[in-house]
Amino acid sequence: MEAGKQLTGTLALAVFTAVLGSLQYGYSLGVINAPQKVIEKHYARSLGVWSERAAVLSENTTEEEFSEAGQHPSVVVYWSLSVAIFSIGGMVSSFLVGFVGDLRGRVKGMLMINVLAVAAGLLMALCKMWKPHIMVIAGRAVMGFYCGLSSGLVPMYIGEIAPKAYRGALGTLHQLAIVTGILISQVLGLDFILGNDDMWPLLLGLSGAPAILQSLMLPLCPESPRYLYILLGKEQEARKSLHRLKGEYDPTPDLEEMRKEKEEADREDRVSILSLIRSSVYRQQLIVALMMHLSQQFSGINAIFYYSTAIFARAGVTQPVYATIGVGVINMIFTLVSVALVDKAGRCTLTLAGLGGMCFCAIAMTVGLKFQSEFKWMSYVSMSAIFLFVSFFEIGPGPIPWFIVAELFSQGPRPAAIALAGCCNWTSNFIIGMTFPYIQAVLDSYVFILFAVLLFGFTLFTYFRVPETKGKSFEEIAAEFRKGHKKLAQSPKDATELQQLKTSSDA
Repeated sequence: MEAGKQLTGTLALAVFTAVLGSLQYGYSLGVINAPQKVIEKHYARSLGVWSERAAVLSENTTEEEFSEAGQHPSVVVYWSLSVAIFSIGGMVSSFLVGFVGDLRGRVKGMLMINVLAVAAGLLMALCKMWKPHIMVIAGRAVMGFYCGLSSGLVPMYIGEIAPKAYRGALGTLHQLAIVTGILISQVLGLDFILGNDDMWPLLLGLSGAPAILQSLMLPLCPESPRYLYILLGKEQEARKSLHRLKGEYDPTPDLEEMRKEKEEADREDRVSILSLIRSSVYRQQLIVALMMHLSQQFSGINAIFYYSTAIFARAGVTQPVYATIGVGVINMIFTLVSVALVDKAGRCTLTLAGLGGMCFCAIAMTVGLKFQSEFKWMSYVSMSAIFLFVSFFEIGPGPIPWFIVAELFSQGPRPAAIALAGCCNWTSNFIIGMTFPYIQAVLDSYVFILFAVLLFGFTLFTYFRVPETKGKSFEEIAAEFRKGHKKLAQSPKDATELQQLKTSSDA
């Protein structure tokens, strides 16, 4: 294998350490669902809305008492807030990704924010010491704030340290760690493990455990060479970092690429989030980046996770929770498939295959749900459609949006673009989580037709507007968009901005 392109031990360590933050994000996403009834019971006792007889927590507590506690308006409000506050925290902090990443570097940035994860874990683990509903909501808010930062910093760091030939595969590991975290939380959340009366605070508190391991390992990881050279101008430090990441090789071509990107960045003012939104030069990249994240969240994947247990129950599965865990396993397996294929088949190809396959599965799911009461075998159509839907999601639309944003933008606008894309992702997630129960109540089994229509639109957009970034340098990708922008520039404003860029380039 050519020197400088092999996967070294230091590179593997750096990527593994970084994606521990993604594992924590996935665990925090999934951990709140399994112990819902148990947590609602403790909320009811803390709020004083449970009868004195039922407040004695024991094995004799009936299902009716569980249900009565969970349906009380105060409990419903606090439970909904416990779930939603996580996304709100992520929405807010995603705007700070660029600031934190540039403040002290990518590695120190990840190290700094681990304080938030540990604090959030302790708040939830110790929630029985005070008012559980207040402690859990506070912990979930802080954890969401951490995850909003982590979900931007991790892809940014991996995208900047990965060799060009493996940038896609290593970038996909962010999503692999997320789905692994979700699966771990589902398994640990089973009532005979940690999802019970006594252990649920520990189950929630373990959300912060990966941060402790990551904090011990981050000092061993090299800083991003692109950050060192392009932002700080430290060429020798960047050279040392490249040698640590890629072994003994001639780093001149990599440094030359960074030099050109640094010259380009030095000619431009620092690209803020507001200027990125206003700029027509970056508009095509920004639209593609945001649409990729919208396609991930509005594909209906979260609806599948909300609805899968009910579908399995209606299909006659006696233990639907285990079938849902089976969906989590499929999630992980096909993310591994994406890791293997993304640098061979390409980003655009896998995204198209994933979105198109999900569209057909959404239609099949609708048909299965509609007719499974009349034809028993239709329940197998519904279940098969669920597994295939998840499989197609993880092949492309799940992992690729996270790292393709770092590929679409040069060093100057990259932090702002990642922040905007992250905010778009978190906001979309929040909207789906809050509105899906109401949409489902109105459309019932036809709910997935809505997602089929959206998926068809996203497939068309990807086919016509998303470029292939496989094997291309950051400069080559940016040049492709600049070329497309020149073709599209019609207005005097666009022409003036392009002329200014050309003048600065020639200076």
